[in-house]
Amino acid sequence: DSINELTFTLILSAILTSLVCWAFLGSWSATLNILMAIPTSIVGSFICLYFLGFTLNTFTLLALSLAIGVVVDDAIMVLENIVRHREQGLARIEAARLGARQITSAALAATLSIIAIFLPVAFMAGLIGKFFFEFGMTISIAVALSLLEALTLAPMRCAQFLRIGERRTQFGKAVESAFRILAVRYHAALIWSLRNRRMVLLASAVIFVVSLGVLPWLRKEFVPPQDQSMFLVRLQTPVGSSIEFTDEQFKLAEQFAMSRPEIKRYFGAIGGFGGGEVNAGILFITLHPPRQRRIVPPDRHPLSQRELMALFRKELNAIPDVKASIQDLSLSGFSAQRGFPIEFSIRGPDWEQLGVIAQEMERRMSRNPLMVDVDSDYLTGVPEVRVRPDRRQAAARGVSMATIARTINALIGGERVAKYTRGGRRYDVRVRLMPTQRLQADDIERLWVWNRHGELVQLKDIVTITENPSLLTITRKNRERAISVFSNIAPGRSQAEALREVQRIAKDVLPQGYHAVFGGSAQTFRESFQSLLFVLWLGVLVAYMVLASQYNSYLHPVLVLLALPFSVSGALMALWVGGQSLNIYSFIGLILLMGIVKKNSILLVDFTNQLREQGQGVHEALLNACPMRLRPILMTSISTVAAAVPPALAVGPGAETRIPMAVAVIGGVLLSTLLTLFVVPCAYSLIPEKNKGPWGFPRALSIAQEAKGY
Repeated sequence: DSINELTFTLILSAILTSLVCWAFLGSWSATLNILMAIPTSIVGSFICLYFLGFTLNTFTLLALSLAIGVVVDDAIMVLENIVRHREQGLARIEAARLGARQITSAALAATLSIIAIFLPVAFMAGLIGKFFFEFGMTISIAVALSLLEALTLAPMRCAQFLRIGERRTQFGKAVESAFRILAVRYHAALIWSLRNRRMVLLASAVIFVVSLGVLPWLRKEFVPPQDQSMFLVRLQTPVGSSIEFTDEQFKLAEQFAMSRPEIKRYFGAIGGFGGGEVNAGILFITLHPPRQRRIVPPDRHPLSQRELMALFRKELNAIPDVKASIQDLSLSGFSAQRGFPIEFSIRGPDWEQLGVIAQEMERRMSRNPLMVDVDSDYLTGVPEVRVRPDRRQAAARGVSMATIARTINALIGGERVAKYTRGGRRYDVRVRLMPTQRLQADDIERLWVWNRHGELVQLKDIVTITENPSLLTITRKNRERAISVFSNIAPGRSQAEALREVQRIAKDVLPQGYHAVFGGSAQTFRESFQSLLFVLWLGVLVAYMVLASQYNSYLHPVLVLLALPFSVSGALMALWVGGQSLNIYSFIGLILLMGIVKKNSILLVDFTNQLREQGQGVHEALLNACPMRLRPILMTSISTVAAAVPPALAVGPGAETRIPMAVAVIGGVLLSTLLTLFVVPCAYSLIPEKNKGPWGFPRALSIAQEAKGY
């Protein structure tokens, strides 16, 4: 279902992108020229994915759906420049040749900078890297193919089929009129900004700093919970309960599950499979899809998976002698352990002290509103019967220790005496006492054993039997005694909040010599965010190196990268306003922004450089280049936003993973585009005109200026 939703999203994104292009260009032939970049890049990506051994899965299709707005950018830049030359009266072939040549440098720089951002994502280490390897490679391949298409096939199509004419429809005339008014007002605003450039730069810096203030208010988690229409229920009866008692309580839980019409089917198991012991079991619940769930009075709407999990938690914990924990399986995919969002082990030298610490941690966590379903593997109270032979009495009666052990093992545990075959299956035949004859510890004392003289001796005369509570398991990790503690996160709270609270509690509870080590999803959460931050900075560094080599300048790449902070500001504010969390998917959206928003800066800087090479001054070049590049900048930005709207409004399976990524892209693109149109020209104008060589303008421009005596 998730794959089908992504496929639909991909098609809808392509349609919205085409409508944006048509609205700006007013020509179906121009729109078709741009749209041809989508099948070329996407189908070409399919071929590359096939040879790389990738599959069409959630991550590759998500990458392609987000790449829709990116792959058309190169085609938009090329075609818009060709259209501009055609509107100035040039012939088709000449306009295609000149338009493509002028934009080649900008398109190449933009594409290489995007690939530079995503290649580090493809080679991330750890478990998270395995999942995002295909994501990063897919976007890199699609963007590289879009550049190839834009510089070869797009100019060829424009030279043969591009038709330019006046807009005839009322909508087309309205769009054209609105754009002209916008261009005039932008030109006036740009003049004011260049006169007050330091004020503009300072205000932009303030906006960036203020936007970081939403970070503490953003929920932070590894992955967002998803309505996958399935969840797991873990049930426990008191330690030492018989399997018959556990089965009776388990049937009460099954009755409640069967009473809910939202349940499509369930699978239950108790004993060794469910939780490892006869007092534990599981219920694997499968729900009807969200759109097929019925309203059950007094509810006023169909219950979501999260609401049903809360209902099961409340009702099952109300069953006598039952402890229930509800596990969201969508949060378990990246964990190699139990799959709880909070998992850690308490380690130290003394086992009894560890038990006291673990119980205190459980008590404090259970009282904390951030966590529910707190549990641990420290299970006390398991009945243990110890049989201690009296060696002196046994020797006096001629009974060996081995005889005592074999007799108890055979009569209580059972002994295999034969095999039975039926229907192609072989069954062991075991002989032992009836259940009623082996319920109590006193039953062992009533057993008889043979001595070496062939006489029967009652066990009560030669053994001492004691019954004491014991531990179910004793665990060691890295050669240390360890007790593991697990917990779910309370509805509406974030994983980062809960982890910080666990660290605070551990700091208060743990004495010297004892420490807590996070594992499972909690460990992956911390490691993945550190890895993503490193990849983000590495991608920016590689992008700077690519741009520096492209422009032969150390300063111009900085101008291009000025858009990055504002994209982060827009993304953070959009996530906060949209009620989304900062997770690995929204973080990937931030990395995607790092590649997208640089295109606007590249268009401005590259075209300004071209006008400077023709002898124009800095202010003159900026006032000519920026309004001239306004249309392609708006086209690429709005097409990217349009492509991200369907996943941002997704409601089907897997929507919870696509929404934060798309929301981050939309917010980042909108704010960075608005600010880039003014910040980049103002920063460009601050570069001293006398700078030569790599610290200022490209070497070719420096040589031209020197030849003219500047």
